[in-house]
Amino acid sequence: MTGQSPIPLIHLITGATGAGKTTYALALAARCDGLRFSIDDWMTTLFWMDSPSPIRHDWALERIARCESLIGEQVRQLAALGIPAILDLGFTTANHRRAFADLARQMGLTAQLHWLDVPAEIRWTRVQARNAQRGETFRMTVDRAMFDFMEDLWEPPGADEMERLAGVRISSPLAD
Repeated sequence: MTGQSPIPLIHLITGATGAGKTTYALALAARCDGLRFSIDDWMTTLFWMDSPSPIRHDWALERIARCESLIGEQVRQLAALGIPAILDLGFTTANHRRAFADLARQMGLTAQLHWLDVPAEIRWTRVQARNAQRGETFRMTVDRAMFDFMEDLWEPPGADEMERLAGVRISSPLAD
């Protein structure tokens, strides 16, 4: 495509619950004329209505893996068209981020990590507001137990990961 880089970036958006990942991903997609993939959109549309109560972590992870497999294929097709992919998939762990960075490398592309680093007390306040307002980024109610569960799983990127993935650290609070 004329005027575009021959190697589109795959943008990996990471941050703990309530950091503003979806808001950031929406803005980034608009800035770089990319396509955003949000795991929350996929999961709420395809699976939440059928979820067990209480929800089981293994049940959710199996379905997330299915979605991510399809998203990976869509990313391949976008790359062939020269369109950047903005992945709002949570990327809670270093291994999860590495898997998608490896996918980018296998496709001959580069990945860039965007880390939204926002303190927990600000994030919890945002989550409560999002639950109440049910605005553009609301997909499901996140209660304190779910927030705390995800906090226990969260692995912030280390310096080596940030360097390897040309990481950008955003530490100012974003509206969610």
